[in-house]
Amino acid sequence: MQRRRLLTTAMVATALALAGCAGQDTDEPAATPASSAAGFPVTVGAVTLEARPEKIVSLSPTATEMLFAIGAGPQVTAVDDQSNHPADAPKSDLSGFKPNAEAIAAKDPDLVVVSNDTENIVAQLGKLSIPTFVAPAATTLEDTYAQLGDLGSLTGHRAEAEKTGADMATRIDEIVKSVPARSRPLSYFYELGPDLYSATSKTFIGSIFAKFGMTNVADAADASGSFGGYPQLTQEAVVKANPDMIFLADSKCCQQSAATVKARSGWSAVTAVEKGQIYALDDDIASRWGPRTADLVQAVADAVGKVPA
Repeated sequence: MQRRRLLTTAMVATALALAGCAGQDTDEPAATPASSAAGFPVTVGAVTLEARPEKIVSLSPTATEMLFAIGAGPQVTAVDDQSNHPADAPKSDLSGFKPNAEAIAAKDPDLVVVSNDTENIVAQLGKLSIPTFVAPAATTLEDTYAQLGDLGSLTGHRAEAEKTGADMATRIDEIVKSVPARSRPLSYFYELGPDLYSATSKTFIGSIFAKFGMTNVADAADASGSFGGYPQLTQEAVVKANPDMIFLADSKCCQQSAATVKARSGWSAVTAVEKGQIYALDDDIASRWGPRTADLVQAVADAVGKVPA
């Protein structure tokens, strides 16, 4: 439980800092490859690589998934302690939450990928002449597709990256279209942890649910956006909002389930509880914005399809 709260706090803090992280790269051209046969040197954002990187260190679980999905897995020599997919990723004791420049440099990387500039790691590695690409948390699926393309350009797998993104988009569109429209939108509560942190419609996860025309009960808790899209709700607020559905993104980390939700004091009258419309999601897939987002869309579609029209 304590570990989940630390991770939730880190997630919220990261979300509040995203604008600063994203600004570092998004104002630059997406990719400017030279005319050489191999596509190098290449510039993406603030990073220029003279040759294809062969020793990549990923300190972002999402970036790790992306790199392997686009065919750059053989070039990845180390990943952080939270990167658990795919199973054969070269997991290490490196931390993405508290990156250590010396420990990273010891891996002798020719490219490091991070999700944010924690501990001013970009400048620290820059002093060691180690190029570092910031791949911040996405807020839309378009951000995911763009990030796949950027990593594809940096690793020499642009075509594979574009295909991965296109396949994702096609699958997601097909899943969404397979769910019949409703005369009344379903409302939902998305739970990041038993401390009732949630994600609003303005976040990446919120954009997924919006595809199904659903109403997010957490939106009112961060109407001004001062919580970066990740407000903490009270028990009373959730009960009063009376969501039709509850999605648990804390089933693995914190052992939350339909049974634990039903046991919460005062929740028995909530529609989602009363009708058994509580659905556990895979924490890892739900917290990342990579290729497996299509699996998340499928999980949401399956859950929505079980609710009588």
